Amino acid sequence: MESIKEHIGFVVGSGVSPLSGHSMNAATAITKIAAAEAAGVRQIWMNQEYLDTLTIFAAAASKTSAVRLGTAIVQTYPRHPLALAQQALVLNDIAPGRLRLGIGPSHRPIIEGIFGLPQRKPLTHLREYVEVLRAILWEGKVNYHGEFFNVEVTSPSTPRIPILISTLGEKAFQLAGEIADGALSWLCPVPYLLRTGLPALRKGAAITGRPAPPSLVAHVLVALTTDRHSAMVAGHQLIDFYTRFPFYVKMFTSAGFPTTVGGAAPDSLVDSLVISGDEDMVTSQFSELLASGLDELMVTLLPIIDAGDEQFRLLHSIGGLKS
Repeated sequence: MESIKEHIGFVVGSGVSPLSGHSMNAATAITKIAAAEAAGVRQIWMNQEYLDTLTIFAAAASKTSAVRLGTAIVQTYPRHPLALAQQALVLNDIAPGRLRLGIGPSHRPIIEGIFGLPQRKPLTHLREYVEVLRAILWEGKVNYHGEFFNVEVTSPSTPRIPILISTLGEKAFQLAGEIADGALSWLCPVPYLLRTGLPALRKGAAITGRPAPPSLVAHVLVALTTDRHSAMVAGHQLIDFYTRFPFYVKMFTSAGFPTTVGGAAPDSLVDSLVISGDEDMVTSQFSELLASGLDELMVTLLPIIDAGDEQFRLLHSIGGLKS
């Protein structure tokens, strides 16, 4: 029987976007990835932030041997799919079968505000991006002429690296069901995932005749504390940042937690997103979430008192899971 820890990944990084001003030193990230594998964790996720995730993964691959390395996410607009495929092919040569490529369009304040690139038709752009990327990585050649991309190239290998896409709204979940190997949610309450995300995934799979929907990966915030107030404060510190993004506000509101752009997240939303308690309480809730219909969990630690100690305890709690 497959261990439950195969379905639980740990997020290395702050879990916020480049707009926050927080970023992790690359050497520290590599050390954390190695520590996670040593603790028995089977899946690492890392978002782009200011540092290049795939470069960090290439270095971390030399320090590890088995842990899966997943991007959550690489922004599509600043990076041509052929350039991303080239990086992915190199990483697969270094760490065969360990890369999971999570991509997404990100948000206008980042793409237009930071990169200075126009962001239009994000789901159309993402669909074309995946079609080009899959043709290169899975079929070994691409002859694609679309609205956003015109690519003709052959690839020296076809490693069939899994391609996952970011999902917030119902249309994005449906698109994942049509074209992706997984749906990477971020700060989506579990009831919303089960009520809206999963049915949309199934609908997308049915449209394209796929026998089953792709994996649904739920983002989970964890506070290793039995003090509800401390967990609430830590949850607000992360979640309130995301209320500046209209797409998140729309998703929170659709999920049943009315939120205003730039305002504080409702306490009820924080309660819905944050798992708190000691190690046994937290891992028990992991089991319940996976039993509810979610395929995987992507865990972000919310530090309370001692981030290093809490990370050590959480990693070993995940790595020690048996069934």
